Amino acid sequence: MPNYLEDMRNRKNSEISSAYELDELPCTHTALRQAARRLGHLYDEAVAPTGLKATQVGLLFQADRLGGVDGPTLNTLAERLALSISSLTYALRPLVRDGLMKLEQDKHDKRTKHASLTALGRKRLAEGIKLWITANRRTELVLGHDSATQLRALADGVSSRKFLDAYRAGRPAGSKRSERDA
Repeated sequence: MPNYLEDMRNRKNSEISSAYELDELPCTHTALRQAARRLGHLYDEAVAPTGLKATQVGLLFQADRLGGVDGPTLNTLAERLALSISSLTYALRPLVRDGLMKLEQDKHDKRTKHASLTALGRKRLAEGIKLWITANRRTELVLGHDSATQLRALADGVSSRKFLDAYRAGRPAGSKRSERDA
């Protein structure tokens, strides 16, 4: 199977730009970003009465879900949310500022921080989850159960470590590397 990107690199720049080659190649990134923005706006509207954005409700939910005695480490939370540490700390700032979350150093390793919900954070999360569930049910109604299930499965697959490793290796996500390739 020819490598599309390699083929593109071998063509002349003027030939590529004049032909608008990307119109011939469906762009997965653009389609997913547009769908994510649309759903993001709808879920933001749904949870707006809490004073939070949908991403903040999701962050609170994941921090609470990962729990633990002191709350999850920032590394664990960032990995679960598929965020860089810097993006996560940026997203945590307003939640910490508004008293919904707290960050504390690990008792054994001062370089590690844990994120946990405050009582106010748990209250806001409970409110947000009720509104989130309504939006989620409505989304499933509009898409249909089977399509919604497929969409979630594809999104989970793309956000997985397996996909990332396969992408970086330039192989299908379901394929096994041969010993020769290892």
